Amino acid sequence: MKVHNFNAGPSVLPNEVLYKASKALIDFEGSGMSILEIGHRTSPFIAVMEEARSLVKELMQLEDDFEILYLQGGATMQFLQVPMNLLENGDTAAYVDTGVWSNKAIKEAKSFGFVDVIASSKESNYNHIPKQFNIPPQAKYLHITTNNTIYGTQWQMTPVTDVPLVADMSSDILSRSMDFNKFSLIYAGVQKNMGAAGATMVAVRKSMLGKITRKIPTIMDYKLHIENGSMLNTPPVFAVYISMLTLRWLKEQGGITAIEKINDKKAAMLYDEIDHNPLFRGTVAKEDRSKMNVCFIMDKPEMEEEFLKFCAKEDIVGIKGHRSVGGFRASLYNALPLESVEVMVEAMKYFSLKKA
Repeated sequence: MKVHNFNAGPSVLPNEVLYKASKALIDFEGSGMSILEIGHRTSPFIAVMEEARSLVKELMQLEDDFEILYLQGGATMQFLQVPMNLLENGDTAAYVDTGVWSNKAIKEAKSFGFVDVIASSKESNYNHIPKQFNIPPQAKYLHITTNNTIYGTQWQMTPVTDVPLVADMSSDILSRSMDFNKFSLIYAGVQKNMGAAGATMVAVRKSMLGKITRKIPTIMDYKLHIENGSMLNTPPVFAVYISMLTLRWLKEQGGITAIEKINDKKAAMLYDEIDHNPLFRGTVAKEDRSKMNVCFIMDKPEMEEEFLKFCAKEDIVGIKGHRSVGGFRASLYNALPLESVEVMVEAMKYFSLKKA
């Protein structure tokens, strides 16, 4: 039985992807081996890796200067791998603090250079995206977290900057149309919109690399990963395969432009119910609301546990808010069907009528 899966990550995958992956677990493309058993340097898997990397570049319409990598360690590893590759001692990097994950990135970057936190919404419990800030011209890059899973905020506009722009897009990658070429480095854990947990996608301009003199440990050097086609060490074979299937599925849906229309409809439907249902209310500035992670609370917190139990009976799972903020969080990633949001909205309406 499939449930309505609103988990924040790992998250819902397309049924088509799950079906193809289940077959590959037994026999990958007639090889007589499971996808879990094939060698990562064999031609069948090299083809998987190359297709995954190619699809990322195609879907994001990236310029030739970009290289696509599939790495391990999650976005958390990128918090330190980015500054390790881009900063010398004495260099400055600018960061905008919009939540837990950007705060963790700031902490790691401080080990490699000076971090200028040019704006933060921490004082208001990260309920908005800062709009006013000055980017130091000497900064080697500006780092932002485009979507904040815990608090439910999202950058609606790409910052205008003369310095290279770096972004953690883990929770909204490939969900909306944007000019990805405005960025110099993009990274994302793939377990939300790009596949299953275990791999991290990095899109980096080659022109950004090779400018520091400090020795970079081999496994942390982007240039070496590029030279080895994401095969510097054994890649997460199954996670890359699932990502490739998910990217194929997205392309078949019509790409980012097509999925954005569906995502907009899902978000509008749920936010409309939150705004009009007397039991619920949103928690962040409306102009900064995330279309991926919808966070909301009840005016009567004592009713929240009852609502969670009611949703569980309706096969609605994964809506409990992050432990640091409470309330509810419904994640509307690409693969979540519109039908699931419709069921969620009807559950909210019915529960409200029961309590009227």
